[in-house]
Amino acid sequence: WGANIKAEMNTKQIREYCKLDDKSKALLKNAMERLNLSARAYDRILKVARTIADLAGEQALNGNHISEAIQYRSLDREGWLG
Repeated sequence: WGANIKAEMNTKQIREYCKLDDKSKALLKNAMERLNLSARAYDRILKVARTIADLAGEQALNGNHISEAIQYRSLDREGWLG
């Protein structure tokens, strides 16, 4: 992965490289409903989670990566990240 490649992933690539286990899917689904997020936000969260996992040296995404990505998304929506 290059620095910009994740940002440029299409939906098919996101589904291929950002696979979730059932627990992580449920966590993300709950956040989507609770925060009223769009399908576009769903993909962005997955891309950020993939980056978090990569930085941690982990192949598979897990609930911790999803939770952290959701937190960044929440901060962004609240204007904390500018």
